[in-house]
Amino acid sequence: MSRRRAEYGAGELAGPLEVAVAEAYQSRQTQLRHTIEALEKEVATLKQKRKEVPSHLTLGELPPAERFQQFSRAKKHLVDTIKMVAYRAETALAMSLRQHMARTDDARALLRQIFVTAADLCPDETAGTLTVNLHHLTNAGSDQLAAKMAEELNATETTFPGTKLQNGVQIGIRLKSGRCSVLNLTS
Repeated sequence: MSRRRAEYGAGELAGPLEVAVAEAYQSRQTQLRHTIEALEKEVATLKQKRKEVPSHLTLGELPPAERFQQFSRAKKHLVDTIKMVAYRAETALAMSLRQHMARTDDARALLRQIFVTAADLCPDETAGTLTVNLHHLTNAGSDQLAAKMAEELNATETTFPGTKLQNGVQIGIRLKSGRCSVLNLTS
């Protein structure tokens, strides 16, 4: 509609005043005005229809096919517990990193970067280890902080659940192909 209004306003009668030119100009302007009026009526009708549509619906007013699938109380409680444990683990890692950082506010951002960085998983059943080799991060400072976090995680001597493999974390180690499976944590 605004384009039609711009055309209507920009229309001018140029050149010598001849009857045929003036009639064509007047016809074009009349046609544009009628188009604008029709569009304005359509907009007014659509606005009225929009006012008639309720802005809030209760769950019971939705058709059964469009209703939200709610978790049962037990499932919701389990999901909320997992979220809380994950948040607390992230907070513990952030607190561990903050003691090594000049700008402590960047700890969670660094953790997010670590969590989405590609890694190689190297299980070694003879040595009883599962080594996670993180690829290099965006800068050397991030690599150094991740290495300090890896040292702290390795010191816990955590065993991977369901196995007897002890977790180990390394940063930016080049590996021979075929020894490890590549894990892209972003997918």
